[in-house]
Amino acid sequence: MKKDALIIVRGGGDLATGTIHRLCSAGLRVLVLETTQPAAIRRQVALCEAVYEGEATVEGLRAVRIEALEQAQSVWAQGAVPVLVDPEGACIARAKPEVVVDAILAKRNLGTTMDDAPIVVGIGPGFTAGEDCHAVVETMRGHTLGRVIYRGSALPNTNIPGLIGGYAGERVLRAPADGIFCQKLEIGAVVRAGDVAGEVAGQPMRCTIDGVLRGILADGTPAFRGMKAGDVDPRCKPEYCTTASDKALAVGGGVLEAVLHLHHQHPKTRK
Repeated sequence: MKKDALIIVRGGGDLATGTIHRLCSAGLRVLVLETTQPAAIRRQVALCEAVYEGEATVEGLRAVRIEALEQAQSVWAQGAVPVLVDPEGACIARAKPEVVVDAILAKRNLGTTMDDAPIVVGIGPGFTAGEDCHAVVETMRGHTLGRVIYRGSALPNTNIPGLIGGYAGERVLRAPADGIFCQKLEIGAVVRAGDVAGEVAGQPMRCTIDGVLRGILADGTPAFRGMKAGDVDPRCKPEYCTTASDKALAVGGGVLEAVLHLHHQHPKTRK
């Protein structure tokens, strides 16, 4: 694949960032498309933070917000990744990418088709390889994490987080009410069960286990009752807050494999 071939990644959350990091580390050129208000939890390892801050850096990879597609070239020239607010992917037809990776992780397809690019990869459930994309990468923790599927779909969403340090659903913090989220603790804080990490509409969001606050919604983010709004890591290693997870890198490796395999096998593939 030529170095100037364009790869568009839709989404800049923590799993998407693992994919972006893998692709950029392999010398490929990436443009990230995001929403106007990203709601990442693991914000220290999510390049979508560039939407709010103008720039974001994860493990040495710098992302810069741009306001128009024409500004991407100057960011690439700096060795950085451009991030464009384009939730509908309206620029895809004009940009004519070689690859589109849907890393929105909405658990359903929000409009990606095999006609978006010669190579289209979907991450997680909601896609079917051979129907709306050329390959799907598994996101479920376990034996098949990061595996590339060239015919069929990823495992269905169970709504049960994967085990980390012996905990699954208990480590996820959820908004207690509808309203604007108020952040009370910083990412990396050592917490105990019962500590108040955030608040919505005057109701506290308490930590459910001891550990390190690995992620939390940004202050001022609109939230709804039951929405994932925080993540406690029971392994108690603050350094994990600033590095891509094993899951993110496994998924990213799967995407890189899919892109190179499909390019080698069918460089002109379209549905």
